[in-house]
Amino acid sequence: MNSEYFTEEHQLFRTTLRDFLQKEVVPHIEKWEKTGTIERFIWKKFGDMGFFGLTYPEAYGGMNLDLFYTVIFLEELQKIKSSGFAAAMWAHSYLAMTHLNAEGDERIKQDYLAPSISGDKIGALCISEPFGGSDVAGMRTTALIKGDKYVINGSKTFITNGIYADYYVVCAKTNPNLGNKGISIFLVDTKTPGISATKLDKLGWRASDTAEIAFDNVEIPLENLMGEEGKGFPYIMQHFALERLIMAVNAHARAEYAIEYTIEYMSQREAFGRTIDKFQALRHTMVEHATDVEHCKIFNYAAVARLNKGEYVVKEATMAKLKSTKVADETIYSCLQMLGGYGYMEEYPLARLLRDSRLGPIGGGTSEILKEILSKMIIDKQNYKPAVE
Repeated sequence: MNSEYFTEEHQLFRTTLRDFLQKEVVPHIEKWEKTGTIERFIWKKFGDMGFFGLTYPEAYGGMNLDLFYTVIFLEELQKIKSSGFAAAMWAHSYLAMTHLNAEGDERIKQDYLAPSISGDKIGALCISEPFGGSDVAGMRTTALIKGDKYVINGSKTFITNGIYADYYVVCAKTNPNLGNKGISIFLVDTKTPGISATKLDKLGWRASDTAEIAFDNVEIPLENLMGEEGKGFPYIMQHFALERLIMAVNAHARAEYAIEYTIEYMSQREAFGRTIDKFQALRHTMVEHATDVEHCKIFNYAAVARLNKGEYVVKEATMAKLKSTKVADETIYSCLQMLGGYGYMEEYPLARLLRDSRLGPIGGGTSEILKEILSKMIIDKQNYKPAVE
């Protein structure tokens, strides 16, 4: 472990979290993967341990800790054989709750952020739409004022925790004629009439709940607007650096887990009179992957350190997600090959890891979108600045 970023307190936290996951989560993983439903009790246990409040203010039950506690949280969640479970936890804590903390008023923080930290409420961030994908500015969902209410109409898709959630953080157009300058962000309680959610059937992330959500004349109070009207797009952009770094850290961690597991397997599997970790071609393949993953990890840690200091690391975070998710896919594909026929069997972790990892270059902005963002910065010399100070 790199002592430049991790203190003794960090190490103790990692041990505590690892023990908790092995005791409270791992025994249920196979059931949750089969049923596609994570039982409610585990959210409360995470909340009771303080795992949802690592970076949040103490005033709402958080711990106000640095981002390397989050790195540990993410890394350990990738090593229990269910990226779907991991996604449900970090999407709640670092997608929905990030907006509550940054744009929510005191009422919203007391009524929704504090219970989210304690594990009593579950949140989901609703941005992507069936016809929009990575094109956030092209969203069609509207939130128009009628009397003393906003009325929301439209749909969202690929929403993690969309079925479980007690509340949604919803992005919608308050002025459809202004493009990305007409987007606002809202707090919507899922008990509000007019909401319907449909569970989606996915290739991977089987334990997590991913939904398509429809809003049919959903009325919410004017005070459920979060931040300023028309500032929704800058708010979303502001938090993308954190989301991309989260997915980058997830990627290097699951690739690291795949390598560790595969090397252990290779040390026991015999062929032609010796264990397969003695065959040069296989040894060198694993070394190449381990080198790539280590490069990603060091880069990711450096970017997290800068974000932790308050720097705007949109370029570095975009590079981190682009490269780390690609490396993770390539590494896990190769690790599955090392197991031969057993790699194709569901009782071994590589089959699930392969399916789960494939979402990395898609979710949170596809690799193609990220390349175009980087092209604008590197080739066109476009200088992105924080959208909201």
